[in-house]
Amino acid sequence: MSSLKVAEAYPWPEGKKSAFCFSVDVDAHSPWMWNNRENTPELLSHLEQRHYGPRVGLPRLARMLESFDVKGSFFVPGAVAEAHPWMLPELVDAGHEVGLHGYFHELVQQVSDDEFSQVLGASIELFEKQTGKKPAGFRSPAWEMTPHMVAEIKRLGFYDSSLMGFDTPYSVNGVTEVPVNWSTDDAIFFKFLGGPGMDSWPPVGTDAVLSAWQEELAASQRYGTLFMLTVHDWISGRGARTAMLEKLLGSVMTSRDTWVATVGEVAAHHEATASGLNNVMPEVPETLFNHPAWKGA
Repeated sequence: MSSLKVAEAYPWPEGKKSAFCFSVDVDAHSPWMWNNRENTPELLSHLEQRHYGPRVGLPRLARMLESFDVKGSFFVPGAVAEAHPWMLPELVDAGHEVGLHGYFHELVQQVSDDEFSQVLGASIELFEKQTGKKPAGFRSPAWEMTPHMVAEIKRLGFYDSSLMGFDTPYSVNGVTEVPVNWSTDDAIFFKFLGGPGMDSWPPVGTDAVLSAWQEELAASQRYGTLFMLTVHDWISGRGARTAMLEKLLGSVMTSRDTWVATVGEVAAHHEATASGLNNVMPEVPETLFNHPAWKGA
């Protein structure tokens, strides 16, 4: 039960006071596939923007991480791994973590429970075929979950990194949750596909985003929380944005009190040392029309 009492500091390892994860959602062309699943347009602009990710952006981000000796967590849709069979093996060989991220970046509210379970199974099979082992983690496309999804993730023994009910690791019905944060996701600042009526907006300059993320980093270190950075191959693989990330990582690496880890390492630490901390249930409230206060109106 929550209260106004300040919670004890989260038990980060090695005497660290906060944590930082560099995660990449390697969406590439998969959202385009999902959005156009019923009617494939003969148009190339959005596809080419997204193909930039595997062609240029992902290798550039990987080289940047290597220069800082940082291991990242790459959440890859099955369709992207299928189209680029080199991707998962090379990421694993470089010491990075790879995790599940849907198959076609299918949106949760647009699939049934059975469809979710089916494509999840197909993703696992593909990852095992390409890497030789089952992945440890799952991140939902567009960061949405349902009680059924939580139950499936629990049944299969994965951790999840899709929700944000705390700013430190917690559990959802026994599933380890390594929380994300919209404020430290590059898409909300930089996503721009062009054209009227598209799901995009004029991108923000890198100076403004770097300043905002430096503030997030300082707050994370002050309050002892997790800074979950999430970038996309086709967005932050662009030159100026990668240069911005280098500046941010420079700040992260100079902090002796910040634990830099993969998402999987954070999940494993939570399960080993704090698994009973902040366990919540995936309950969805009934419609307000069933509430006594409304029925009596």
